[in-house]
Amino acid sequence: MAMIKRVDEFFARGCGRCERFDTSDCSARQWESGLAVLRQLCLDAGLEETAKWGHPTYVHAGRNIAILGAFRADFRLNFMDAALLKDPKAVLRKQGENSQHASMLSFASADEARAMAATIRAYLAEAMGYAEAGLKPPKSEPEMQWPVELTDALDADPDMAQAFHRLTPGRQRSYVINLSTAKKPETRLARMGKFRDRILAGKGANEL
Repeated sequence: MAMIKRVDEFFARGCGRCERFDTSDCSARQWESGLAVLRQLCLDAGLEETAKWGHPTYVHAGRNIAILGAFRADFRLNFMDAALLKDPKAVLRKQGENSQHASMLSFASADEARAMAATIRAYLAEAMGYAEAGLKPPKSEPEMQWPVELTDALDADPDMAQAFHRLTPGRQRSYVINLSTAKKPETRLARMGKFRDRILAGKGANEL
């Protein structure tokens, strides 16, 4: 299954990342009215609309500013480089427990999105200002505690070890996180066995 390449495809069929693509059960269709509210706010702000990673992405001054997402429980506006945002309303939330920064606004109805329109406009304007100024958040890669299964596998396989150390820090981190979420050693070993081809191909744990 291939991710969509055009924004209009997302709103008509979904992102193309799961089996619910192009069905009535697709989250993009279920949250159609709410996503339309967020989309219009981004367009009204003067952002350029494009499709990246299978989702509508909004760009300014050559930088990704925000991206829309739809899930079973909610739909979201995620800010890129969110560490720069002051968030005076304290409304930004982390996408997951392993996220470093709060970067998203999530909604359960179109009315919720409309009620936050003024805040969304302000946050978009702030992010656009940083893009115009060329400001980026400082890099702060947290120290990674590597699972012993990963260390042992790399020690036993020089080719995989060499490929792993060529990966970007983000891709390396994806394997550490993926393995760390498995509670049982046998599960971690099984996952590690499936990762070799991806690592040799220069991909992260969740890349297709």
